[in-house]
Amino acid sequence: MNIQVEQPCPQCGGAVTLSVEDHLLTCPYCKVKSLLQSSGPFRYALPDRVAPKRQDDILYVPYLRFKGNIFTVSESGIAYKVLDTTQDGCPQPGLPPSLGLRPQAMKLARVHRKTKGRFLPLALNIQEILKKAARLHSMFHQEKEALYHRAYIGETLSYIYLPLLPREDGVFDAVLGEPLNNADTSSIQRLKSVPFRSQWRMRFLATLCPRCGWNLDGEGDCLVLTCTNCDTAWRIAKNGLTQTRCTMFSGPADTALYLPFWRIAVKLPAVKIQSFADFIRRTNQPLVPQKAWEQQAMQFWIPAFKLRPKIFLRTAKQMTVSQSRLLQEQQEKKMQMQPAMYPVTLPLSEAKQCLKLVLADSATNKRKIYPHLPYVKPKILANSLVFLPFKDRHHDWVQIPGGTVIPKSVLHFGRTL
Repeated sequence: MNIQVEQPCPQCGGAVTLSVEDHLLTCPYCKVKSLLQSSGPFRYALPDRVAPKRQDDILYVPYLRFKGNIFTVSESGIAYKVLDTTQDGCPQPGLPPSLGLRPQAMKLARVHRKTKGRFLPLALNIQEILKKAARLHSMFHQEKEALYHRAYIGETLSYIYLPLLPREDGVFDAVLGEPLNNADTSSIQRLKSVPFRSQWRMRFLATLCPRCGWNLDGEGDCLVLTCTNCDTAWRIAKNGLTQTRCTMFSGPADTALYLPFWRIAVKLPAVKIQSFADFIRRTNQPLVPQKAWEQQAMQFWIPAFKLRPKIFLRTAKQMTVSQSRLLQEQQEKKMQMQPAMYPVTLPLSEAKQCLKLVLADSATNKRKIYPHLPYVKPKILANSLVFLPFKDRHHDWVQIPGGTVIPKSVLHFGRTL
């Protein structure tokens, strides 16, 4: 679902059209880059047809938009689904349970401090709304099966408000100008609404390197900005930019692309995994643990970019299992800007949520790992961002020497997830 929003440039006021997944605004008029920051999910509203003098009467109903991958681990195995949906966050009789195709059929307007009208609060827990969305799309396991783990990966959460106009003769859909015939008017009007809250305000931050003051580089949907002047990487965090330890592995002369991975060193006491050798034994990999692996910290290698669920898990598993070969045959060095560096589109926080999924997918004997997943609490020892070299092999990108293969079409499609 390609949803667009109009956003004035904070520098020159020029109208810029963005995707709702964009975190970076690049103005085509003044060329200034601005980082979009908010204390919570971004908030948008469908355009209304209400006359200016009646804007104060608008009542905004919240819908939660979820876009991402839902994974479940049950007795029958790992299931996944790509989901893009809007669900009502304040259920009332007569109101549509979903916004359908309307968000992608028209440009949204960002809710800001000058937005008139009042807003209904979210009446449901966000997790309950996500479970409802999964249930509607047949993602639940069978009732007789034990559910060991559920994760939402690569998710985009935002609020999209449906504007209503209460009148003496009923409640009207302010987008279409039509009455909601089955709506309980009195019930809707009794709901406690609030004006725009200051904590919803979006902030604009300059994209200057905190270390040297140089302009940072990045695309609209990237989550890590890079500085070509001092070769540093800066992760977009809640309170601004945070420097991220970033390295890269030397590639051969015919390297065509560098793909980013989150390398996360952990201990998993619940399944007795302290080292890479422990991981090989516990997951019953067809490998003989070497003596050096006993001292090698267990590291998960998670793609720092979005892929289809099946390819994402397969890539993370292959990189994690083959890490010893990668570390042995390639030389790691400080990051140096390359023209073929793929943007980071999956945040570190969600990469950490993948650890239990990769562990489950790596297990050849499900009974040894699956029942322990509810009790697995990874102890994070260290994390860093690593760029790995890939060769161009016609329709695929191939990592050398690990041998991980990512189809080009899948990588391209990942930018839309």
